[in-house]
Parts: sequence; C-alpha cells; structure tokens
Amino acid sequence: METISLSYPLTEQFIATCARPQVLAIGQFDGLHLGHASVIETAVKLAAELGLPASVMTFHPHPKEVMKKGDYDGYLTPPREKERLLRSMGVDFVYIVEFNDSFSRVSPQNFVTGILVPLQVHTAVVGFDFRYGYRGEGHAGMLRELSDNVLDVSTVPPFLIDGEKVSSSGIRKALQEGDIRLANRWLGRSYSLKGAVMHGEKRGRLLGFPTANLKLTEHYVIPASGVYAVRAHHGGHSYEGVMNVGVKPTFHNDATVPSFEVHLFDFSGEIYDESLSVEVVHFLREERKFGSIDELIAQITKDAETAKSLLKAEKA
Repeated sequence: METISLSYPLTEQFIATCARPQVLAIGQFDGLHLGHASVIETAVKLAAELGLPASVMTFHPHPKEVMKKGDYDGYLTPPREKERLLRSMGVDFVYIVEFNDSFSRVSPQNFVTGILVPLQVHTAVVGFDFRYGYRGEGHAGMLRELSDNVLDVSTVPPFLIDGEKVSSSGIRKALQEGDIRLANRWLGRSYSLKGAVMHGEKRGRLLGFPTANLKLTEHYVIPASGVYAVRAHHGGHSYEGVMNVGVKPTFHNDATVPSFEVHLFDFSGEIYDESLSVEVVHFLREERKFGSIDELIAQITKDAETAKSLLKAEKA
C-alpha cells in the first residue's frame, strides 16, 4: 500500500504522477468502524471486479479540529493507526488530504472537478450520509452530476447493529461513558491507545503493582475514568493487564489531567521511553478514592483477578 499526501489545488506534477483509473472510497473514516469497513470493502471488491486499484481518500487534520467545532474531542484512529488498518484491508493507495481553512472553503464543484476528475477516479464509493465541500453542501447524489457524468458513484447504506446506525459519534459517546463493550462492538475490534512509557511517581511498585506510565503520542478520544482490563503490545509480544485512567484521587485532591497507568501481568523489565500499544478490552469499575493504602491494594488485587478471568474467558 502506498500513502500519498495531497494538498489543494493539485499541481500538474502531482496529477501526472498520481492520476490513474481507480476506485476511490472517500470519507473521514475516523475509527474505521464496521460502517466505514463496509464502504471500503465495497470499494475493494468493486476494484477487483473492474481490474483497477482500490484507493481511499481521507483528511487530516480532522475537519472538526480545524473548524474549532466545540464537540471535537480527539481521534479514534490517528493517521498511522488508520494506515495500518487500511493496509490490512487490501487497499492499494491512500490519499491523505491536508485539511485547512482554505480547503474548508472549496466548493463541492471544485472538489469534484479539481481533485476527483483530475485523479481519473473511475468510481467514487461513499457512505449514504457523505458530505463534502464548503459547509458540507455537497452530497453523494451530486457527485456524478458535478463531474459531467465522468464519475460512476456507489453509495453504501448505513451499517446497523441491533437497529442502530454504527457511527464515530456513537463510539465516542460510548467510550466517554465507559461503555467499552459497545464501542468495541461497533469498532469491530478493541479500542486502542498508543504512547511512550514515561517515568511516573513510581508508587505502583511500592504497592506491589508496578505500572507503565503512558504518555499518549496522539490526541485520542479518552475513555471514561476508571479501571480496564487491557491487552498491551510491546516489542512483538503481547501482555494482559489492567489500566487505570484518571487522576488517582487517593493520592491527589486537585489533579485534573488524567494519567494512564498500565500494570502488565507476567512482565518484568524496564521499558522507559519505549512505545506501548494498549487495547482496551473490558471496563471493570469507576475510579474512586480509597480510605487507606491497604484498601487500595486489596481492590487492585481484585481488579487484577477479575481482568484475568474476563480475558481468559474471551479466549475460550
């Protein structure tokens, strides 16, 4: 898979290099959830039938981040994670369009005639609610018309689970409410956070539960404060464990910025400054303040046992 950065307007050199008959799935695709997967899988299947490359066009930074929308709260899948997932889906080319204030003002007509047509897109594959152009004035039904019938268009219906439309906004809400089960079900995989292991307060090892203090590498959507059963990946190995997301109220009264502390089962060693990827698998309990250190240790012990049971049951 080849990743291609794109900015508007396209240069003649860019067009000469990148233009090719292709099937192109277009969308923000933040989360690459089951609904997004249905759009991309449609594009990959159609491309195979036509004997053309399967391409995906996405946008970075997130339009809501650029437009300073009040409800923007981070990424479900930052660009590198999105690329990794797309590679596993059989995509040949990924176009990452630079989204800035200038691009936000591009009309639907210019988006089609200034990007899609010059790239020689044979068929555009989009979700039923796809919007594009200034103020989102363009919709799927306009793509063929705006291209003077150059483009074929395939519109993919909503992906429903239990009668509900799978959506990025719904996954964000579920994560922030601690409903990791719903979020993961809609994602089609466990929600994942990635960061570098930093020096922390080193209080965990004194309690008998050493933790990796994670500094997130991207602006992720943060799950609700609490304790989670997790599966972590480091150096080609996987480890089960528990993660606390929150402000550690037993030790801090005025902290507001959440920390991410991961205790890995059956692991020993120093991994400071190294990368750790953490799949958030089960929500165990809310974060709370304990009356004593002994009470905290007892609860952490219980959390660890609960996590081990849940993760083991998942493998059965």
